[in-house]
Amino acid sequence: MRTLIAPGRHRAGYYVALAVTTVVLTAIFVVPLVWVVLSAMKPAVELARVPPTVLPRTWTPGTYAEAWDLMDLGRYFLNTIVVAVGVWAVQLAVDVPAAYALSRLKPVLGKGILGMMLLTLMMPAAVLLVPTYLTISDLGLLNNPLALWLLGAANAFTVFLLKRFFDQLPAEVLEAARIDGAGQFTLLWRIVLPLSRPILAVVSIFAVVAAWKDFIWPLLVFSDPARQTLSVALQRFAPDTPVNLLLAGLVLSSVPMIGLFLVFQRHVLAGLTAGSVKG
Repeated sequence: MRTLIAPGRHRAGYYVALAVTTVVLTAIFVVPLVWVVLSAMKPAVELARVPPTVLPRTWTPGTYAEAWDLMDLGRYFLNTIVVAVGVWAVQLAVDVPAAYALSRLKPVLGKGILGMMLLTLMMPAAVLLVPTYLTISDLGLLNNPLALWLLGAANAFTVFLLKRFFDQLPAEVLEAARIDGAGQFTLLWRIVLPLSRPILAVVSIFAVVAAWKDFIWPLLVFSDPARQTLSVALQRFAPDTPVNLLLAGLVLSSVPMIGLFLVFQRHVLAGLTAGSVKG
């Protein structure tokens, strides 16, 4: 593999460039997160100070508990979990069989079907908001989690990732199972899914994170404040809530997704690289 600075000839320069790049990229992602966490523990008066302070002069860690109680975040956490888990389950239930069919059953015009699915990724999401909202409204699904579950069911990107992974599975294993009398459902459930745990972890995290941070569609669907998700509820509280409490709410809403990635990061990296090389 060639790089701008080859490790063989310019070993010192290579490691310096690698270290600098790593530090810069880490700072880009970590510094804003640390800044928000620390800012939430400052009094509102200190947050408005110019120039801003890096570390709080007056530490108020109780801001997080106050924000939890003031904005009733427990209710909105539960609403968001219901939405995210439902989107994840429905998406896998639809996209896994679809990807398996396109990969292994080789349907007529399968490539054309996959191509039309991928074309939907090029359509701006805003274009679909009005017709989708009218459809959901006609079905009577407003203020119902089903509106979000059904919208996330067919995801072209997820189908594409799964199909690419299924294409790389060893045909000999599947053929041996067929010889033993396994049907298509048995092949999918007993052979393909256990071998596909890395990519299933990747698409699962993508689905949960997308549902967790979604704002526009939950804003349109959930007009009842008691049913809103975290992203919508925090926006609703923003005008009348002190800044430090709002920042604390934002930090608390981010913790589950950060923890999810840290727990499954090995599976995510394995899934993103699995199937990239045949053999």
